[in-house]
Amino acid sequence: MLRRPSDHIDDPAALGARLREGRKAAGLTQRDLSFPGCTAAYISRIEAGARVPSLQILRKFAKRLGVSTDYLATGQDAEHDPLFEAEVALRLGDEERAGALYGEVCRTAESPTVVARAKVGLGQLALRHGDAVEARGLLESALADGHLPAADAAVAGNALGRIYAAQGRFEEAFQIFGRFLEDARERHDQFDVVRFSLLLANAYIDSSNYARAHEVLGGVLDQARQIADPMFRASLYWSQSRLQLAQGRTDLAAQYAQTTLEVLRASEHTVEAARALVLLAQIENERGNPGVALELIEDGEPALATVGNAGDVGMLTIERARALDALGEPEQAASLLLGAVSRLGDASPTSAARAYAGAADFFRARGDKAKALELYELASDRLVAPDRHLADVLTAMADIHEEEGRPDQALQLLKRAMRTRSGIQSS
Repeated sequence: MLRRPSDHIDDPAALGARLREGRKAAGLTQRDLSFPGCTAAYISRIEAGARVPSLQILRKFAKRLGVSTDYLATGQDAEHDPLFEAEVALRLGDEERAGALYGEVCRTAESPTVVARAKVGLGQLALRHGDAVEARGLLESALADGHLPAADAAVAGNALGRIYAAQGRFEEAFQIFGRFLEDARERHDQFDVVRFSLLLANAYIDSSNYARAHEVLGGVLDQARQIADPMFRASLYWSQSRLQLAQGRTDLAAQYAQTTLEVLRASEHTVEAARALVLLAQIENERGNPGVALELIEDGEPALATVGNAGDVGMLTIERARALDALGEPEQAASLLLGAVSRLGDASPTSAARAYAGAADFFRARGDKAKALELYELASDRLVAPDRHLADVLTAMADIHEEEGRPDQALQLLKRAMRTRSGIQSS
């Protein structure tokens, strides 16, 4: 959920890193760079990513350091950056042109740094189009080259770690988020410390390691409060909501999710607010309020439809189907769930598994046990973490085997379900 603030820079931490690097390259201390109205202490906060300077201050910095204001603000220089046009096309939503420009740079650029940055751009485009495998390969290659500037590497690490977590490759997610978290601490980059702490905590939630998630969230709480940006508060509340929901504390999860939504709406982050609405819908479905869940989904759908993210649309579809099933429309629910699987694909195996399991429930309720078992097996193959969804799927499969006179298979599945539940409780 976490996004960078400001409307004239790309990233407070990246700006801080560029300012710090430029200042050191010019042989200046923070006191040397200061001027009336901008103290050395304020410069220190800017370099830590804790403050966003005005354009007027940014222009003075650029003049003193001999770089362009655009470079300090975004890392790009319209006159010299070969990726400038591609980045502009991406920000304007012209993804076809952005992809063509990034691809051309990859083929023709001599600078390994520029090629690595172009790979990050192509990886982000692939992720938008739901091709997580292609995105993962590009981002891994960009990071492996070792030529990315710190800010670009953090962007790549953020996206790659999310892909790993969504695909159930948790050890790799922990490793990359932990790597960038340590790097941020070494750079005294407060923004990235909080950002990668929250990403790490959410990966622990996804893997059902709730104790570690609590530990990480608790350790970053005070730092997040020091950064004056609503997205930090929203991201903290969002993570807390997901953690409480995963542990079955739906009332507390709803409180955190509602607070998340209020912060996001007040700061006009419409897409992030839509994601919070889907989270609230999931909570209301868990609480047995499908009508409320459906209203929340319909409220959030327009904003998410404009983004076109396969994972977001897939999650929205799953919660819509759950609500419709509870409201007495199981055929429509099953159709939606089976359709969601193709959209989710490799982007989010866990969500695809939930869709398979929901469709399996439909066929089981109608006596088609063979079809239900087939779908449950597809769900279990994709659920790699010891979470409650896996335990429920294994139990349902065991029930079918027992009903069909296969007690040995049923017993093995029940043992797996018990081990899964035990794993959740001990994590």
